[in-house]
Amino acid sequence: MITLIGTGHVFDLSSQLLTLLEKKEPGIICIELDKQRYNSLLIRHTHQKTHRDFEKKLPLIYKLLAKFQENIAKEYGVNAGDEMLTAIKYAQTHQIPLKLIDMNAQHLFTKMWHHMPLSEKIRLLLTGVTGIFISRERIEKELKHLQENFDKYIEEINKKFPTIKKTLIDERNKYMTDQLIYLNKDYNNIVACIGDGHIPGISKMLKSKKIEFEAIRLNELRKIREETDTTHAHFTMEYKNNTS
Repeated sequence: MITLIGTGHVFDLSSQLLTLLEKKEPGIICIELDKQRYNSLLIRHTHQKTHRDFEKKLPLIYKLLAKFQENIAKEYGVNAGDEMLTAIKYAQTHQIPLKLIDMNAQHLFTKMWHHMPLSEKIRLLLTGVTGIFISRERIEKELKHLQENFDKYIEEINKKFPTIKKTLIDERNKYMTDQLIYLNKDYNNIVACIGDGHIPGISKMLKSKKIEFEAIRLNELRKIREETDTTHAHFTMEYKNNTS
C-alpha cells in the first residue's frame, strides 16, 4: 500500500503531517528531495556558510523559484520545506528508512534552462519578479483555483511554460512513480510526502499499473487537526549523509 501525501512547501503542516505519520505507521518514508537538497535543508540553520556556498552553485532559474517559495512561506510564518524536515525528523526518531525519490534538481534546472525558448524565459522571469510581492490572500485564491480546476490549471501552465511543464512536472512524475513502484516490491506500507501538484500525475500512473494506493490532497491535509498525542512531540535533528 502506498500513501501519497500532497504537501505544500510553503505551508505550516508539521502537526498535520505528524498526525498522519502516527496513524499510517509506515515501513518506509519517501520524500520529494534529491541528495543535494536533502543535505542543504539539514544544514541551512546549523551550517549557514556551507548552505550559502551550495546556493551559489545553483542555476539562476532555481534561485528565482526558490526565492518565490521563500516569500510565500514567510506569509505563513514558516521556512520553505519545513514539512520535509518534519518527515525527516520523524523517520530518524522512529528509525524508519528514508528514501529520496526526486531527480537531481541542479541537473534538471540546468537542462530545462538550456532547452527553454527565449520567450518562455522572459515570461518566467517576469512572473518571478511579480511573485515577490504576492499576498497571502492571493495565494489562497490561487490554491483554491488549482484544487477546483487542476486539469485546467495544468493546461494554463503548458500554454505559458511548456518546458517547465514537461521538465518539472511530467518528467519528475514519471521518475518518482518509478521509484515508488520499485520500493513497493519490498515494502508493504509506504508513505510518500510529495508536492500536491504531483499527486494527480503519480496517481494516474500507479492506477495504470494496478498498484494499491491512497492519495491525501493538500486541502485535506490542512484540515487535519493535531491530535493530543502529538501535541508535545519533540525531535532531535541529526545531520546524516547516508540517505539513499
